[in-house]
Amino acid sequence: MCLAIPALVKSIDGETAEVEIGGVVRSASVFLTPEVKSGDYVLLHTGYAISIIDKADALKTLEVLNEIADNQSY
Repeated sequence: MCLAIPALVKSIDGETAEVEIGGVVRSASVFLTPEVKSGDYVLLHTGYAISIIDKADALKTLEVLNEIADNQSY
């Protein structure tokens, strides 16, 4: 099973973007999404932005993922 998670694009330099997920900023490739802009939300999979998604959908998905994480017993 593969999982892609929403990430906020903070800045772009060529084919590399700085993206933020839950307060953590990382580098990601935007080679597959050349039309992406700073401020967009993307689905991030293994370090690649694979598609641009709607902000409302991204925030709802992040909310659900946080709820799942909060309900886990370790």
